[in-house]
Amino acid sequence: MSNSTGLYPSVRVDGAGAGIVSEAGGLLLTRTVQASGLGAGLSAVLGPWRKPLAVHDPGKIITDLALSLAMGGDCLADVDRLRAQPAVFGPVASDPTVSRLVRALSTAAPAKALSAVNAARAAARAHVWSLAGEQSPIHGATAGDPLIVDLDATLITAHSDKEDARPTWKKGYGFHPLCAFVDHGGAGTGEPLAVLLRPGNAGSNTATDHITVTGDALKQLPAGFRSGRKVMVRTDSAGGTQEFVHWLAAPRRNLA
Repeated sequence: MSNSTGLYPSVRVDGAGAGIVSEAGGLLLTRTVQASGLGAGLSAVLGPWRKPLAVHDPGKIITDLALSLAMGGDCLADVDRLRAQPAVFGPVASDPTVSRLVRALSTAAPAKALSAVNAARAAARAHVWSLAGEQSPIHGATAGDPLIVDLDATLITAHSDKEDARPTWKKGYGFHPLCAFVDHGGAGTGEPLAVLLRPGNAGSNTATDHITVTGDALKQLPAGFRSGRKVMVRTDSAGGTQEFVHWLAAPRRNLA
């Protein structure tokens, strides 16, 4: 390992067979965090939530949590898989420190904290899409060939009594989030823009929820793609309410 660059160490690869690490695939993720500017962006916008003598950067704590999920974790404690590899992931906050940050972000002006995180995400997305050039999902988007934003809800099972876990319409128990993704076409995958967390008993065709998640998704798109016919919002029958359709067609939005 050489000196750190950004939030994560700079790691070199050789064939000597020494200094072997597990979770090496996580290097692709740490490099993505750095190349996209997401790490630096989160570090900047979450500065107000960092205490004067704090050791750990709130931005890195958030990216560490995201990395742990991408690497198979399913709870905050699974950030431990990064903590075990400091040469790859750098210093990782303890579980109590992670919990304190989550509590601070969710209790002291949570809307402001969420807005800050989403602003950093949007800036990183715009940067990556600009680097992608012709491979960007907005390259060549027109009214005839628009950027497609898909809306769909999903059920997530909760195996214990979690906050807002409720009985679902499929006779299960858990959550019913509503998600918005950019469609990358048949040769690609979906890119998540926004997720609206909802209890398990949330309705499927709730116009207010569809409006909220669509508004959040549009804020994640680069300037020039937040209204107009170059953007198509696609949904199943749950989004076919008059209120939602009228909202999409409002003159200041005029979405397809």
